[in-house]
Amino acid sequence: MRILLVEDDVMLGDGMQDALRHSGYTVDWLQQGLPALAALKSDEFAALILDLNLPDIDGLSLLRKLRREGHQLPVLILTARDALDDRVVGLDAGSDDYMVKPFALQELNARLRALVRRSKGQAQAVLEYGELQLYPASQQVTYRGEPVRLTPHEYKLLQELITQSGRVLSRDQLQQSLYGWDEGAESNAVEVHIHHLRKKFYSDLIRNIRGVGYIVPQLEQAQRRDHRA
Repeated sequence: MRILLVEDDVMLGDGMQDALRHSGYTVDWLQQGLPALAALKSDEFAALILDLNLPDIDGLSLLRKLRREGHQLPVLILTARDALDDRVVGLDAGSDDYMVKPFALQELNARLRALVRRSKGQAQAVLEYGELQLYPASQQVTYRGEPVRLTPHEYKLLQELITQSGRVLSRDQLQQSLYGWDEGAESNAVEVHIHHLRKKFYSDLIRNIRGVGYIVPQLEQAQRRDHRA
């Protein structure tokens, strides 16, 4: 799951990026708002973590511009302003959550998980797909009640495909969800991870749409296909 972090404090931004990556997110970090606007137009992100005090553009102005342009991604505001009126202004500008500095990274993680979960219409903290259960907080997976060991990238890829089941995702989209701007990846990395996931679960879990991309079918579609077989 790919997150855009916009924070001009180098020490805080570096610590947040490391902590979020350790929690399984793909994190791209920018220190100014205008490059963030450009990135949001060209790349896909699951959520935006936005500091209000940026050197080039006020965070609230950036947020209002995003909402006017129709961006619906969840936004978590970070700020040192803790007055009630400031929180109300931030929420009214289009943020989905609001954290006051200083904060615990554990709470940031929990709020971010809840934010993304709500944006995808998931009420539960456990992501279920048939006999598969994914636990985002711990990045653990069980299949038919038994734990399955996945690498961090395998877990991220499986979560991305299952949360968007029924939608074909291109190789480039999947690679962007797995690797940040500063992370190198082999050209066939997505294919290798999919091969390993098929071996660890079952071959028809992830289907290849030739020339388009990959899909985890919605459960109803998968069950109808199994019955016909």
